[in-house]
Amino acid sequence: MAKKEKFYTVWKGKRPGIYTTWDDCKAAITGYKGAQYKSFPTFALAKKAYNGNYEEYKGKTKGVSSLTQEQLLKIGTPNYHSISVDAASSGNPGIMEYQGVDTKTKKTLFRQGPFPQGTNNIGEFLAIVHGLAYLKERKSDRVIYTDSRTAMSWVRKKTCNTKLVETEKNKALFDLIRRALDWLKKNSYNTPIVKWETKAWGEIPADFGRK
Repeated sequence: MAKKEKFYTVWKGKRPGIYTTWDDCKAAITGYKGAQYKSFPTFALAKKAYNGNYEEYKGKTKGVSSLTQEQLLKIGTPNYHSISVDAASSGNPGIMEYQGVDTKTKKTLFRQGPFPQGTNNIGEFLAIVHGLAYLKERKSDRVIYTDSRTAMSWVRKKTCNTKLVETEKNKALFDLIRRALDWLKKNSYNTPIVKWETKAWGEIPADFGRK
Protein backbone atom coordinates (compact mmCIF):
# COMPACT_ATOMS: atom_id res chain seq x y z
CA MET A 1 0.00 0.00 0.00
CA ALA A 2 1.36 3.42 -0.93
CA LYS A 3 2.36 5.65 1.94
CA LYS A 4 -0.04 8.55 2.52
CA GLU A 5 1.33 11.91 1.45
CA LYS A 6 1.86 14.49 4.18
CA PHE A 7 2.66 18.19 4.23
CA TYR A 8 4.44 19.84 7.15
CA THR A 9 3.68 23.39 8.24
CA VAL A 10 6.40 25.16 10.22
CA TRP A 11 5.21 28.40 11.82
CA LYS A 12 8.34 28.95 13.89
CA GLY A 13 11.73 27.41 13.16
CA LYS A 14 15.01 28.07 11.41
CA ARG A 15 13.13 28.25 8.12
CA PRO A 16 9.33 28.68 8.45
CA GLY A 17 7.32 27.33 5.54
CA ILE A 18 5.59 24.24 4.15
CA TYR A 19 7.56 21.05 3.58
CA THR A 20 6.72 17.84 1.76
CA THR A 21 8.99 15.50 3.74
CA TRP A 22 9.59 14.93 7.44
CA ASP A 23 13.36 15.13 6.88
CA ASP A 24 13.06 18.65 5.47
CA CYS A 25 10.68 19.66 8.26
CA LYS A 26 13.01 18.19 10.88
CA ALA A 27 15.94 20.13 9.46
CA ALA A 28 13.90 23.34 9.68
CA ILE A 29 13.06 22.91 13.38
CA THR A 30 15.94 20.96 14.96
CA GLY A 31 17.82 23.09 17.45
CA TYR A 32 15.21 25.87 17.35
CA LYS A 33 13.77 26.54 20.82
CA GLY A 34 9.96 26.82 20.78
CA ALA A 35 9.53 25.47 17.26
CA GLN A 36 5.93 25.32 16.05
CA TYR A 37 5.00 22.73 13.44
CA LYS A 38 2.29 20.22 12.46
CA SER A 39 1.55 17.77 9.65
CA PHE A 40 -1.49 17.91 7.34
CA PRO A 41 -2.88 15.48 4.74
CA THR A 42 -3.13 18.06 1.91
CA PHE A 43 -1.18 21.09 0.72
CA ALA A 44 -4.35 23.22 0.84
CA LEU A 45 -4.79 22.55 4.55
CA ALA A 46 -1.09 23.07 5.26
CA LYS A 47 -1.23 26.43 3.46
CA LYS A 48 -4.42 27.45 5.28
CA ALA A 49 -2.78 26.58 8.60
CA TYR A 50 0.42 28.46 7.70
CA ASN A 51 -1.62 31.60 7.03
CA GLY A 52 -3.39 31.11 10.36
CA ASN A 53 -2.37 30.77 13.97
CA TYR A 54 -0.45 27.82 15.41
CA GLU A 55 -2.59 27.93 18.58
CA GLU A 56 -5.65 27.02 16.50
CA TYR A 57 -4.06 23.74 15.44
CA LYS A 58 -1.76 22.74 18.30
CA GLY A 59 -2.62 19.30 19.60
CA LYS A 60 -5.87 19.22 17.65
CA THR A 61 -7.30 17.70 14.51
CA LYS A 62 -9.24 20.91 14.01
CA GLY A 63 -9.17 21.93 10.37
CA VAL A 64 -7.79 18.59 9.19
CA SER A 65 -10.01 17.32 6.41
CA SER A 66 -10.59 13.84 5.03
CA LEU A 67 -11.56 15.33 1.66
CA THR A 68 -9.38 14.71 -1.36
CA GLN A 69 -7.35 17.46 -2.99
CA GLU A 70 -9.82 17.41 -5.91
CA GLN A 71 -12.78 17.89 -3.57
CA LEU A 72 -11.03 20.72 -1.74
CA LEU A 73 -10.26 22.49 -5.01
CA LYS A 74 -13.90 22.13 -6.10
CA ILE A 75 -15.16 23.65 -2.84
CA GLY A 76 -12.62 26.46 -3.03
CA THR A 77 -11.84 28.91 -0.25
CA PRO A 78 -14.17 30.99 1.94
CA ASN A 79 -15.42 34.38 0.81
CA TYR A 80 -13.85 36.66 3.38
CA HIS A 81 -16.16 39.54 2.44
CA SER A 82 -18.58 38.03 4.92
CA ILE A 83 -19.61 37.53 8.50
CA SER A 84 -19.91 34.17 10.24
CA VAL A 85 -22.50 33.25 12.88
CA ASP A 86 -22.73 30.41 15.36
CA ALA A 87 -24.38 29.36 18.62
CA ALA A 88 -23.42 27.27 21.63
CA SER A 89 -25.70 25.47 24.05
CA SER A 90 -24.63 23.68 27.24
CA GLY A 91 -27.26 20.96 27.10
CA ASN A 92 -30.34 20.63 24.94
CA PRO A 93 -32.05 22.60 26.27
CA GLY A 94 -29.42 24.43 28.27
CA ILE A 95 -27.62 27.73 28.67
CA MET A 96 -27.36 29.17 25.16
CA GLU A 97 -25.66 32.11 23.46
CA TYR A 98 -24.88 33.17 19.92
CA GLN A 99 -22.55 35.52 18.10
CA GLY A 100 -21.52 36.97 14.75
CA VAL A 101 -17.91 37.69 13.80
CA ASP A 102 -15.91 39.04 10.89
CA THR A 103 -14.95 35.90 8.96
CA LYS A 104 -11.38 37.01 8.27
CA THR A 105 -10.37 38.72 11.52
CA LYS A 106 -12.77 36.87 13.88
CA LYS A 107 -13.60 40.23 15.47
CA THR A 108 -16.90 39.97 17.36
CA LEU A 109 -19.60 42.05 15.68
CA PHE A 110 -22.51 41.08 17.93
CA ARG A 111 -23.18 38.66 20.74
CA GLN A 112 -26.34 37.75 22.66
CA GLY A 113 -26.83 35.70 25.82
CA PRO A 114 -26.36 33.66 27.73
CA PHE A 115 -30.01 32.65 27.92
CA PRO A 116 -30.84 30.27 30.80
CA GLN A 117 -32.79 27.82 28.66
CA GLY A 118 -32.38 27.46 24.90
CA THR A 119 -31.26 25.11 22.16
CA ASN A 120 -28.47 25.25 19.63
CA ASN A 121 -30.93 25.37 16.70
CA ILE A 122 -32.71 28.37 18.19
CA GLY A 123 -29.38 30.11 18.69
CA GLU A 124 -28.28 29.40 15.12
CA PHE A 125 -31.61 30.74 13.81
CA LEU A 126 -31.43 33.93 15.88
CA ALA A 127 -27.79 34.45 14.88
CA ILE A 128 -28.66 34.40 11.18
CA VAL A 129 -31.58 36.82 11.58
CA HIS A 130 -29.44 39.10 13.75
CA GLY A 131 -26.78 38.98 11.03
CA LEU A 132 -29.33 39.86 8.33
CA ALA A 133 -30.56 42.85 10.32
CA TYR A 134 -26.98 43.90 11.14
CA LEU A 135 -25.92 43.91 7.49
CA LYS A 136 -29.11 45.56 6.21
CA GLU A 137 -28.80 48.38 8.74
CA ARG A 138 -25.26 49.04 7.46
CA LYS A 139 -26.24 48.64 3.78
CA SER A 140 -23.53 45.99 3.53
CA ASP A 141 -23.20 43.55 0.61
CA ARG A 142 -21.35 40.93 2.66
CA VAL A 143 -22.61 37.35 2.82
CA ILE A 144 -23.46 35.34 5.95
CA TYR A 145 -21.87 31.98 6.74
CA THR A 146 -23.57 29.45 9.01
CA ASP A 147 -22.88 25.77 9.64
CA SER A 148 -26.53 24.98 10.40
CA ARG A 149 -28.74 23.70 7.58
CA THR A 150 -31.66 23.57 10.03
CA ALA A 151 -31.36 27.28 10.82
CA MET A 152 -31.02 28.11 7.12
CA SER A 153 -34.28 26.24 6.48
CA TRP A 154 -36.08 28.03 9.32
CA VAL A 155 -34.99 31.44 8.03
CA ARG A 156 -36.01 30.54 4.47
CA LYS A 157 -39.46 29.41 5.67
CA LYS A 158 -39.75 32.32 8.13
CA THR A 159 -40.46 29.99 11.01
CA CYS A 160 -38.79 28.72 14.16
CA ASN A 161 -39.81 25.08 14.28
CA THR A 162 -38.48 24.35 17.75
CA LYS A 163 -39.96 21.73 20.05
CA LEU A 164 -38.91 23.73 23.10
CA VAL A 165 -41.95 24.76 25.16
CA GLU A 166 -42.18 28.36 26.31
CA THR A 167 -41.97 28.80 30.08
CA GLU A 168 -41.38 31.65 32.47
CA LYS A 169 -37.70 30.69 32.51
CA ASN A 170 -37.22 31.11 28.75
CA LYS A 171 -39.80 33.83 28.07
CA ALA A 172 -37.11 36.40 27.17
CA LEU A 173 -35.74 34.01 24.57
CA PHE A 174 -39.17 33.40 23.04
CA ASP A 175 -39.75 37.17 22.95
CA LEU A 176 -36.55 37.40 20.90
CA ILE A 177 -37.78 34.61 18.60
CA ARG A 178 -41.01 36.52 18.03
CA ARG A 179 -39.02 39.67 17.22
CA ALA A 180 -36.88 37.72 14.75
CA LEU A 181 -39.93 36.23 13.00
CA ASP A 182 -41.55 39.65 12.84
CA TRP A 183 -38.38 41.08 11.27
CA LEU A 184 -38.34 38.34 8.63
CA LYS A 185 -41.97 38.99 7.73
CA LYS A 186 -41.56 42.77 7.50
CA ASN A 187 -38.16 42.99 5.80
CA SER A 188 -36.72 41.95 2.46
CA TYR A 189 -33.01 41.28 2.00
CA ASN A 190 -30.55 40.28 -0.69
CA THR A 191 -27.91 38.87 1.64
CA PRO A 192 -26.81 35.37 0.58
CA ILE A 193 -26.87 32.86 3.47
CA VAL A 194 -24.15 30.33 2.72
CA LYS A 195 -23.33 26.97 4.31
CA TRP A 196 -19.87 26.96 5.88
CA GLU A 197 -17.88 23.97 4.54
CA THR A 198 -16.55 22.64 7.85
CA LYS A 199 -14.94 19.53 6.34
CA ALA A 200 -12.85 21.67 4.00
CA TRP A 201 -12.24 24.81 6.05
CA GLY A 202 -12.33 23.69 9.67
CA GLU A 203 -14.64 25.09 12.32
CA ILE A 204 -16.60 28.22 11.44
CA PRO A 205 -14.80 31.37 12.69
CA ALA A 206 -17.73 32.18 15.01
CA ASP A 207 -17.38 28.83 16.77
CA PHE A 208 -17.32 29.06 20.57
CA GLY A 209 -14.69 26.31 20.81
CA ARG A 210 -16.64 24.10 23.21
CA LYS A 211 -16.81 20.88 21.15
